[in-house]
Amino acid sequence: MSDGRVLDILSAIDMQVNAGEAVAILGPSGSGKSTLLGLLAGLDQPSHGRVSLLGNDLGDMDEDARAALRAGRVGFVFQSFQLLPGMTALENVALPLQIGRRRSARSQAEALLREVGLGERLSHLPRQLSGGEQQRVALARAFAGDPAILFADEPTGNLDADSGQRIIDLLFGLRDRVGCTLLLVTHDQQLAARCDRVLRLDAGRLVGAP
Repeated sequence: MSDGRVLDILSAIDMQVNAGEAVAILGPSGSGKSTLLGLLAGLDQPSHGRVSLLGNDLGDMDEDARAALRAGRVGFVFQSFQLLPGMTALENVALPLQIGRRRSARSQAEALLREVGLGERLSHLPRQLSGGEQQRVALARAFAGDPAILFADEPTGNLDADSGQRIIDLLFGLRDRVGCTLLLVTHDQQLAARCDRVLRLDAGRLVGAP
């Protein structure tokens, strides 16, 4: 709110993502893409309206219940990687598995890191990895629990073209193996073109495919 006026970041959003579908939301900076992703994932709450995630009305759930719903069923990939700086690559990937009390968490984490080409980087801290390598760790972590849905916020935004292409290939390869629903926001037309459906967000409103 500014000068007593309410700022509407998103307005009249009406959308549905089907199970197993890959959907990209394109839009310029400031159009509300990251805000929309946060609302759909239950990280934020709308001032009005209804959001359903995996068949659950998020408006009927408190913060703890939303977190419990996401645990093990929802994966995230962020532009800024969001790795824990004091943990190795292996520890970053194993942590959500350990929290979920998954058996053989470290061996599963190691297998995923080898799948994304980081078998020689298991003991490296994030600061010892390149941006592309950090995002590969983030991908391994996101898919560690075999999520039902994965949210990706500008997953190639901080990467050069070659690293970005590798992340795109790994993202869709892992998604095909797991069979999860994918919802991503991006500026990257090449990334969006790999999805089943593309929507465009402009000034807080969905205006359809570009």
